[in-house]
Amino acid sequence: MFDKVITVNARPNLALVKYWGKRRQGEDCQDPALNLPQNSSFSITLDAGNELLTKTSVVFSEKFEEDMFYLNGKKQDMNDPELQERFLALEKLRKLARTKTKALVVSNNSFPTASGLASSASGLSAMIFAASKALGLEISMEKLSEITRIGSGSACRSLFGGFVVWDRGEKPDGSDSVARQIFDENYWSDLRIVICLTTQEKKKVSSRSGMKQTVATSNLYKVRPAIAEENVRSIESAAKKKDFETFGKIIMTDAMNMHATMMDTRPPIIYINDISKEIIYAVEELNEEEGRIVGAYTFDAGPNACIICLEKDVNKIIRKLESVEGIRNVMKAKVGKGPELLSDDQNSLIDMKELVPVS
Repeated sequence: MFDKVITVNARPNLALVKYWGKRRQGEDCQDPALNLPQNSSFSITLDAGNELLTKTSVVFSEKFEEDMFYLNGKKQDMNDPELQERFLALEKLRKLARTKTKALVVSNNSFPTASGLASSASGLSAMIFAASKALGLEISMEKLSEITRIGSGSACRSLFGGFVVWDRGEKPDGSDSVARQIFDENYWSDLRIVICLTTQEKKKVSSRSGMKQTVATSNLYKVRPAIAEENVRSIESAAKKKDFETFGKIIMTDAMNMHATMMDTRPPIIYINDISKEIIYAVEELNEEEGRIVGAYTFDAGPNACIICLEKDVNKIIRKLESVEGIRNVMKAKVGKGPELLSDDQNSLIDMKELVPVS
């Protein structure tokens, strides 16, 4: 019925005002599986060339008896609970296409998986974008973001390039909790991101598990959603004016506010490490020396740091980071675009005739 291989490149996004915590079942949430956030979030999509990129090929075929997923050349266990949650979004697409046809998904990440660099965001956005094309669905990007959100909250933001807001929404069915582009990737052309890898190890506590713990046990979290909502409004205004001083202050305070709720969780969740702390000290020292916000650090659910700055200050920040021992690698990125459909068959990760992963 289908048997059409679609291949897509997608990029991770970096939340500058963070999403951490899902709405629980109740008056404002019909079902926890909808993956509805406690607060809105604001992100930028990253472009670091081939260094931070997910390529994914998808095909649906009657030849398949079950869904199959390969990540970085290794077949994944479809009984894994987290993977099953990701594939809920794919199941939603199947329902829209009125089919039960199984899929083969082959995905390669060019950066560390599960280390706090949003590999799940680029991976799932690539899969859902490609799957919608493979199924021949004609749906809006807003609707696609609603579906993608079910599999991974942050992934709905990677469906768009540039500057993106994921609205919390108010409806219990989640129909208004969607991502939308505020400005495209060319809007603030001299904005840059310096990415510092401090580890390539898989984090001990997954984001999904950590969020549940924080919402259930952290006293500080009680005020977090309201703070984040205000930060989204403020950072959007700063971005519109290209006011980097305000933009940078919001980025740093929001990141530390989120990590404070993590550490206030029982048992504590500590994603940043000693190298992360030294990066914070180095950036704060540089900002003090310059008498302005030169760089703004942020951390997702992991120890790897991202420092947002203007192009003119990139080398100044990199020189300052040379004093920090333990940084494994430093990458530079700019604001990037959303998923790209690759038309050349040579880009496919699936053998077009045999419908198996390319060896």
